[in-house]
Amino acid sequence: MQELATLASIVAALSVGVISPGPSFVMVARVAVASSRIRALATALGMGAGGAIFGAAALLGLQSVLLAVPALYAGLRVLGGLYLCYLGFLIFRSAQRPVAVVADGGKGSSGPLRAFWLGLTTQLSNPKAAIVYASVFAAFLPASFSLGIAAALLAAVFLVESAWYALVALLFSSSGPQRAYLSYKSWIDRAAGAVMFGLGLKLVTSATRP
Repeated sequence: MQELATLASIVAALSVGVISPGPSFVMVARVAVASSRIRALATALGMGAGGAIFGAAALLGLQSVLLAVPALYAGLRVLGGLYLCYLGFLIFRSAQRPVAVVADGGKGSSGPLRAFWLGLTTQLSNPKAAIVYASVFAAFLPASFSLGIAAALLAAVFLVESAWYALVALLFSSSGPQRAYLSYKSWIDRAAGAVMFGLGLKLVTSATRP
């Protein structure tokens, strides 16, 4: 019973953080309006997988390593920030290109796989998430815990992340948002690219601060 209460507390704390807007939200929303629901859901699953990887890293003590070697943590933040800047640049550059919304089940069987990979790499581009997971785990987990609770935690992380971004995918892939996107594509892409670039730049500049 105590382990279930601990698990519920961690899930509640992580849920608050997951719904906070960030690069993952921007990416899933854009894939949803610009591509197809299937690819957006695949992106959401990639986000969930990335969250589970960060959760596993936190359980394995990556937080201690990153905090013990500040240069390593700063380097990861710089690389992650540069990757987000690169994604933002690609989105901004494609603002003037026409796009045709791909129907679910359309051509390009590798599309969902690429979308999953995009979600995974976008999620992993922010190593600060590993610290967030480690901090939440440290706050709620006892000093010793069973392998079962560890497995349940990682499953919960995957479900929370995937469920939230799947909801975002479903909302933004509906006909209304897609019609609005196609009507104002250039402006929306410029805004999304600028936001993504800004988030990446913020991550890079934060790496230089203690």
